[in-house]
Amino acid sequence: MVLVFAESQRGHLKKAALEAVTYGKKVADLMGTSCVALTLGAVNGADELGRYGASRVLNTSNATFDNFDSQTYSAAIAQVAKENDATVIILSHTSTGKAIAGRLSVRLHAGLVSGVNGLPTVKDGALSVKKSVFSGKAIAEYEVGGAVKVLSLMGNAVKPEVTGGVVAVETVAVEVANSRIRVKEVKTQEGTVPLPEAEIVVSAGRGMKGPENWGIVENLAATLGATTACSRPVADTHWRPHHEHVGQTGIAIRPNLYIAIGISGAIQHLAGVNNSKVIVVINKDPEAPFFKAADYGVVGDLFEVVPQLNEAFKKFKAGN
Repeated sequence: MVLVFAESQRGHLKKAALEAVTYGKKVADLMGTSCVALTLGAVNGADELGRYGASRVLNTSNATFDNFDSQTYSAAIAQVAKENDATVIILSHTSTGKAIAGRLSVRLHAGLVSGVNGLPTVKDGALSVKKSVFSGKAIAEYEVGGAVKVLSLMGNAVKPEVTGGVVAVETVAVEVANSRIRVKEVKTQEGTVPLPEAEIVVSAGRGMKGPENWGIVENLAATLGATTACSRPVADTHWRPHHEHVGQTGIAIRPNLYIAIGISGAIQHLAGVNNSKVIVVINKDPEAPFFKAADYGVVGDLFEVVPQLNEAFKKFKAGN
């Protein structure tokens, strides 16, 4: 059986959860077994996971899981995996998944591959999976043997697919110690799709010349339904909040479309965005390193190009 931990936030399933269940269903089909989804804490709409391939949806609504603690979460997932004889456990490669994966692997004496980005091949009970290495410059293939395997799936590696219908949520009991972590306050950014889940990202750098000019970036993002991001120097100078910083030392992303405005393309920045499916670069310097990594490039003054591009997108959307 393939067990998928479906992440939720404040009682709502994450996009990453739908991707993980879709992936889990595909892996289960390759292995000739079933896909079961597990949610922890109070989750609205957990029965919808059946639409993405889960034959069963399990939930434990213990208040212990209302706030994240990697120790209690990994203990609960391990217990459910053992009780259901799961041979493959799938997590999302998010901050939550990264915190759980190692602990879960140790508890289950399982092989672990983190950050996989494609379906495995199955042979004689072993799984062979691929992942990006060296900041996306190469692809490595890992063979995972043993009775139990743990995989974490990169965001946007699989598109959520509806393949079934809703299923009744089954309540399961787990025995875990009370969390030793006490959460006093939770601050989250509201109103935008989180960068790791965003399919379209509009990002800008020092070429914007100052925070007062960011309106044209936000307008373009609003037209495209995109999430905004920035380079490290922009975050370091407090032009934009640090949660928007993408790159090797910030958030690594892999959207379907990444638009880089006024960013030179230093190797540290490229390391965090070069897994984007399509990269568009706008820069007045034709020698900017970013153009070497771009699928499409526009050489020009961003203060002229971006507003014109925004108007073109608006006209296109109005006519389609």
